[in-house]
Amino acid sequence: MIAPVGSNVFTGARIGGLELPNRLIRAGCYEGLARGGEITDALVEHHRRLAAGGIAMTTLGYLAVSADGRGFAHELWARPGLTPQLRRFAGAVHGAGAAASVQLVHCGFFSNPSVIGRKPLGASPKLCLYRGAVCTEMTPAEIDEKVADFAQTARLVQDAGFDALELHAGHGYLLSQFLSPWTNRRRDEYGGSLENRLRFPAAVVRAVREAVGPDFPVLVKLNQRDGFRGGLELGEAVEVARRFEREGAGALVPSCGFTAKPSSLYMMRGRVPIREMAANGPTPAIRLATRLFGGVFARRYPFAPMFLLEGTRRIREAVSIPVVYVGGALSLGDMEMALEAGCTFVQIGRPTIRDPEFPRRLRSGEVTESDCDQCNRCVAAMDASGVECTSARLGLQPRDEW
Repeated sequence: MIAPVGSNVFTGARIGGLELPNRLIRAGCYEGLARGGEITDALVEHHRRLAAGGIAMTTLGYLAVSADGRGFAHELWARPGLTPQLRRFAGAVHGAGAAASVQLVHCGFFSNPSVIGRKPLGASPKLCLYRGAVCTEMTPAEIDEKVADFAQTARLVQDAGFDALELHAGHGYLLSQFLSPWTNRRRDEYGGSLENRLRFPAAVVRAVREAVGPDFPVLVKLNQRDGFRGGLELGEAVEVARRFEREGAGALVPSCGFTAKPSSLYMMRGRVPIREMAANGPTPAIRLATRLFGGVFARRYPFAPMFLLEGTRRIREAVSIPVVYVGGALSLGDMEMALEAGCTFVQIGRPTIRDPEFPRRLRSGEVTESDCDQCNRCVAAMDASGVECTSARLGLQPRDEW
C-alpha cells in the first residue's frame, strides 16, 4: 500500500532500539478479557486483529506488577506462571505484523479489596469512594518492595518477547497517587514538595531502566493534569517529564484524568454511558446506585479533537526524548497535527475499538477519519463481556440512542 501523499503518519520512527514502520500505537486500554487473570484466546485475538489491521505497536493493558495491585478480577498480574502466556501473546502479535508492548501498573488505593484480599496500599490514608475503602499508607519498606516489583515485571515481559513496555504513572494509579498532592499528604521524604513526591515514581523509572538495559523501549504515561482542583497541574507535569527523562524513560505519553474521582472520564471525553454501566453492575445494589448516582462519580467532559495538544506541546518542548500524543486523534489530519507539534508517535484507542483495521484503511485511503462518536459504550462493556464497540455490534449509526 502507498501512504497518502504528503503524510508522515506512515513513515518509520524509533523508540530506543525499536524501529516501528509507522507512527500509530494502540493505547493501553483495560480490555476486560483477562478472565481470572489469565491471557485468554479472546485477549490474544483482540490484539492479533489490531496487529493485522496495521497498527505499528499494540499495548496489552494493565499488567499489575503484584497481586495486591489489581483493580479488577479480570486483570493480569505478574507471576512466573504467566510467562508462557505472555510469550504466546507476543508471538501472535508479531505473527500478525506488529510490535508488542505492555502496560505495567499498580492500582494503589484504587485496588479492589475483594479481589486482593486486603486493604489497598496508597501514598497516604485516603477513602476511595469507588471502592468504599480507606487505603493503608505505604511504609518505606513497602515502597522499596514495589520498586523491585516493577523492575522484576519489566524483566519478565522483556524475557517473554515483548518489544517495549509502558509504565503507568498517570490516571490516579499508584505512581500517579504519589505525584498528586490530592492523594499524597505524607510528611516524610516521599511527600510535600514535588521533589519528594517524585522520589518513588522516579525510583521506579530508574530501576526499570537498569533492569531492561539501555536500548529497550520504556514509555512512561503521566498526567498533564489530574483534572480537579488540588490535583497535579501542567506546570508540575513538565517537571515530572524532565525528571523521568533523566531517570531513563525512552518516551513519554502525556495524558490526564483520575480513576477514583469524577474526572475518571477526563481522558475518555464524550458521553457518560450510565445506563449501560448500570446494566453491567455485578449486584442489584450496585446497578441501582449507578443509575441514581453514576453522574456524580463520572462527570461528562465534552469531546473535541486533539484535546490534549497544547499541554503535550509544552511537555514536548521540555524534553529531548520522543513524546507520544494521546487524546482525541480521530483523523489523518489530527495525526499530522500531532507530528507537526513535535510528537514522534500517536496513540489511538477508541478508533481501533470501533474498527481494528482503522490504520490500514487510513493508509489505503479508504477512510480519512474514524466514525467513532465517543458514545463510550465500550467503557461499560469492559466490565461485562470485555471491550468491544457495542454500537458496531448492535448495528447502530454514530450518535444513535445517545
